[in-house]
Amino acid sequence: MRGTHGGTRAERNRRTAADRRPDHPEQRGAAHGGRIRAAAPAAVLLALAALASCTGGGAPGAAGADAAPADRRRPFTVVATGDIIPYPSIIRQARLDAGGEGHDFTRILAGVKPVVAPADIALCHMETPYGDEDGPFTGYPLFRSPPHLARALRATGYDSCSTASNHSLDDGFDGVRRTLDALDEAGVRHAGTARSAAEAARPAVLRAGGARVAHLAYTYGTNGVPLPEGRPWAVRLLEPEQVIADARAARRAGADVVLVSVHWGTEWQQAPDAAQLRLAEELTAARTGGRKDIDLVVGTHNHVPQPYEKVNGTWVVYGLGDQVASFAPADKRSGNEGSMARFTFTPGPGGGWAVERAEFLVGHSDTGPPFRVVRATAEHFPEVYERVREAVLSRGAAADGLTGAR
Repeated sequence: MRGTHGGTRAERNRRTAADRRPDHPEQRGAAHGGRIRAAAPAAVLLALAALASCTGGGAPGAAGADAAPADRRRPFTVVATGDIIPYPSIIRQARLDAGGEGHDFTRILAGVKPVVAPADIALCHMETPYGDEDGPFTGYPLFRSPPHLARALRATGYDSCSTASNHSLDDGFDGVRRTLDALDEAGVRHAGTARSAAEAARPAVLRAGGARVAHLAYTYGTNGVPLPEGRPWAVRLLEPEQVIADARAARRAGADVVLVSVHWGTEWQQAPDAAQLRLAEELTAARTGGRKDIDLVVGTHNHVPQPYEKVNGTWVVYGLGDQVASFAPADKRSGNEGSMARFTFTPGPGGGWAVERAEFLVGHSDTGPPFRVVRATAEHFPEVYERVREAVLSRGAAADGLTGAR
């Protein structure tokens, strides 16, 4: 299948897990909202060298080692979807879909593949850590999900996933390691957690349309679980100064576009809270030499669809809601609903890039049985579509050009 603007899916699939260089500069901090110390100078130099030397290891959809000449740059699309949280009922469905041996999540995700696969860059949010191949697998409050999910993410068309969340340390550092091992093996990049200081100091870089795209990811905390002793770099904590410093480091190392995934906000609240609004303002206001440091902010964690808004000229998605989750009680119905964001970046003068088109789509976890994630349209799921549409547009994004995708 050909992407919307760049390269065939076969070209994307030829990139191997060994080519992937995830994550970004080292950090230190408290486990839950603590201050983060800036990366050591050596780690910063390592991060810059890694990005600058990222030649043959481009992401799926990438073309060429360096930024394309101006006359060869072309528009590209970024699709981002919400939290993937495999509750026990979803894990049971994946086992049934696999015929009782292993777990097959591809059928669960098949309904959104027509949205995800054509994107030049597709981003997921992997909320939970993975367990061993044979389990055991657990749900709330300490998640441990089947690693088979990583292969389904790749098969669906995802290129990179944010892995920083309040559940990142549910299974300790072993859970971090298993998750990233499985994503690497499947050929999916990742940002937000790391297995080593060296890995944490290497930014995730994707390529599309002749642009080098950095993907960074952060979480507000880890549910009070302390960072692993001696491994302060294991989970990237959300501090605006560190996010901006990382974005600037990526720019200096050659990133043309910087995408930031943030795990933040108040669960089950549609309106962004005061901290989200403050952070959105601070992150999007950051400039270096008159050029914005961050090109797109995409939020997760809230479990419900939140608004999109243009802040200081930069699109912010406060919360996508859940993509793979299952809440049957009526009072948490919206936990089965979320938006899918699609942004088209176009080349501008002086080597810059800007969002030319901003769109949203609606996703719905159909509990069935069987459990399936589908795209909800006004024709087929009118009530779901209208609820998500109302949430997405609730801060006036339509006036800035956000439209519902067809």
